[in-house]
Amino acid sequence: MTAESNVFQGRSGVTPAEQQQEAAREFDALVDALRAAKIEVVVVDDTTEPHTPDSIFPNNWVSFHADGRVVLYPMEALNRRTERRPDIIERLVDEFGFQVTEVLDLSEHENSGHYLEGTGSMVLDRANRVAYACLSSRTQLDPLGDFAQRMGYDVVAFDAVDRDGVPIYHTNVLMNVGEALAVICDEAIVRDEQRDAVITRLRESGHDVVSISYDQLDAFAGNMLELRSKEGDRVLAMSSQAWNSLNAEQRQVLQANGKIVSSPINNIESSAGGSVRCMLAEIHLPI
Repeated sequence: MTAESNVFQGRSGVTPAEQQQEAAREFDALVDALRAAKIEVVVVDDTTEPHTPDSIFPNNWVSFHADGRVVLYPMEALNRRTERRPDIIERLVDEFGFQVTEVLDLSEHENSGHYLEGTGSMVLDRANRVAYACLSSRTQLDPLGDFAQRMGYDVVAFDAVDRDGVPIYHTNVLMNVGEALAVICDEAIVRDEQRDAVITRLRESGHDVVSISYDQLDAFAGNMLELRSKEGDRVLAMSSQAWNSLNAEQRQVLQANGKIVSSPINNIESSAGGSVRCMLAEIHLPI
């Protein structure tokens, strides 16, 4: 079960049926907000069977890359492995005209008990070919090294914990890397030398760095994603809770970087333990 390693999960006090109904409403509102910002959104309906309660977070099982490659990832929870759906990849090709040159399947690492849950486990600086990863039961070195070698990425790995000393389950909970701006809860990184290495690498690659606090991490301020509109403008997507947690100076820096899209997804955040970035598997495939 995913709740064993995700302390954000299961904080909602409503029934599962109420959670499902409210999550659907929040999902639709987020889609509308992104489309209003001229982001092209591809929505794929879930299947009735098999039951995949966490499929609202597709970025954990798949990533799409500008060279036409698609990567499938090894998942820790048994009930999440059925989220890997080749039909979705086929639909992107057949209906939307995206080009896929290769499907790289790393799920064989599950046989050895090693996991790497996509762009939850890794925060990718795609322009500079750097994969930032905080190590946990869901983010392990063997599949991480396999991804890096096959995809041509450098790895910056580190250990990070929440305020109670519990390892942070996914890297995208504590940091985001855009084209010119990075947001990170650097106080969560355990060792000074690792913290310095992460910040140095970010700055050497040309990023302005915005530090967030543990309180802001708990509000999912680290779980944001930079997108591009149809006109090529930067759009930074996050939840309303994340945006509301930021101070005036942080907001000013983010707004100078691009348009802000925030949408209330309080139920999804409290019940499923993820936020806006987790809900988006960005498509970098060529057309």
